[in-house]
Amino acid sequence: MALEETEKETRSLWWLLREWQTAVSNCHPQPPHYTGPDVIIHQFVEDSRLVEPGAAFVARVRVGSDGHSYIGQAVARGASLVIAQRPLTDLNLNVPANVGYLYVADTAEALAWLAAAWHGFPSRQLTLIGITGTDGKTSTANILYEILRAAGIQTGLLSTVRAVIGTTEEPLALHVTTPEAPVVQAYLRRMVDAGLTHCILESTSHGLAQHRVGAIEFDVAAVTNITHEHLDYHGSYEAYFAAKSRLFMALTEAWSSKGMAGKTAVFNRDDQSYEPLAAIPAPNQLSYGLYRPADITATNIHYAADATHFDLHLPHHEPWPIASHLLGEFNVYNMLAAAAVAYGLAVPADAIVTGLGAVQGINGRMERMDAGQPFLVVVDFAHTPNSLEKVIGVARAMLPEGKNGRVITVFGSAGKRDVAKRRLMAAASARHADLTILTAEDPRTESLADILAMMAAACEAEGGRESETFWRVPDRGRAIYFALTLAQPDDIVLVCGKGHEQSMCFGTVEYPWDDRHATHTALTAWLRGEPMPDLGLPTFM
Repeated sequence: MALEETEKETRSLWWLLREWQTAVSNCHPQPPHYTGPDVIIHQFVEDSRLVEPGAAFVARVRVGSDGHSYIGQAVARGASLVIAQRPLTDLNLNVPANVGYLYVADTAEALAWLAAAWHGFPSRQLTLIGITGTDGKTSTANILYEILRAAGIQTGLLSTVRAVIGTTEEPLALHVTTPEAPVVQAYLRRMVDAGLTHCILESTSHGLAQHRVGAIEFDVAAVTNITHEHLDYHGSYEAYFAAKSRLFMALTEAWSSKGMAGKTAVFNRDDQSYEPLAAIPAPNQLSYGLYRPADITATNIHYAADATHFDLHLPHHEPWPIASHLLGEFNVYNMLAAAAVAYGLAVPADAIVTGLGAVQGINGRMERMDAGQPFLVVVDFAHTPNSLEKVIGVARAMLPEGKNGRVITVFGSAGKRDVAKRRLMAAASARHADLTILTAEDPRTESLADILAMMAAACEAEGGRESETFWRVPDRGRAIYFALTLAQPDDIVLVCGKGHEQSMCFGTVEYPWDDRHATHTALTAWLRGEPMPDLGLPTFM
């Protein structure tokens, strides 16, 4: 894919390497030794089919693919530079004398530094806040954004959902986690040029492991939690944790130009990640939590169906009453994480309180869908065992007291991803929900029937009975509609797993899909006594 929309701008390779060298001085990582021609480039590209004359082709090595196989094609299409992590002598290729061949230890890491050099290392001109974790990253980032806005701080936001630069908001690509390094660096440069002073950067495990947030000088690193997720990519929880911990290691990097005094690490005191992350040296550390002693905490918590109330405790302050539209304990954690970051940035307490109250809701996060039905329907992004279990718990706490309300879940598990997660999610729903509908969620090139069979087996292992307490409905639209037919007054229907996402992948094709639109369509049809309409998925037969 094309990694940088800079067709109107060019850079000299030698200039980029000098800028990289100047930025790191004598610190690691150093730019690679290069004696080839000084070539002019206008774009970084890792898909050889998109190479145009003057592009720099990046031979990325990913799980299941190796860009070195396509160097010849890229050169034939006019690449002026090849960035590779294998010596040219190993590839049995001839590269013209006027084409640069930059041999590096890691093409992803080199790309990050070259992209940062291209844009003048913009993170050095911003207060950079990185937020990582398995669940709650996007919510925490959005809550913090509202707090900083309430404090009058000119803040940019780059999450897995959107980029916000001043008054401009842009959606990100389908199924994106953290964008690639050139895209991140371009956004940071735009934020600097727009006069912003702070940036909140959601940092996923993929983004950290693949250096997408490399060559960035972080000032604050915060974690929500670290639980079972993405083991298909990382291979083990230990490797997954190591990727997350890179954000905190970045606070200690010696290439910093801002000094170390103000750098702050923010931890979840109640999470299993606390002890190992807190062992990473940081000039300042702050903790938040509910059940263990922490710097920022909450008491007198009251969960209602339409709001959450609690007293916020900040160091050296009397308790502040908070009324939030965000629901459930997991959102209290998200609010505490955001408050801790803000406190670490010396944001006034009254601005923290104002910002927490200003968050009306977050797209696809415990988002209510109301078409006049006699029960509650909620769309949520919960797509991990931990988040699904927590969302079910929130829903159960929202059931009317003294009634016989039930929690009905609709969700799936993605293909070509962590296989163990399928069983864990299905088991969590079988244990904690009353009724479960298993359906499609980005099966990709895997058999949807096989995925659903694995999940059904997990439900049965927890005592579930097919066609009584759980069902398999392959078409996601029909699954949502079926859940509505089961629902009774006082029940809650949870549509989980997709949240804000705008597509669903079958095979290699991305089909337009929005759980919120699909749920509204299902509600409308159900209230009218009409069948579920075809929403365009290949499972609708």
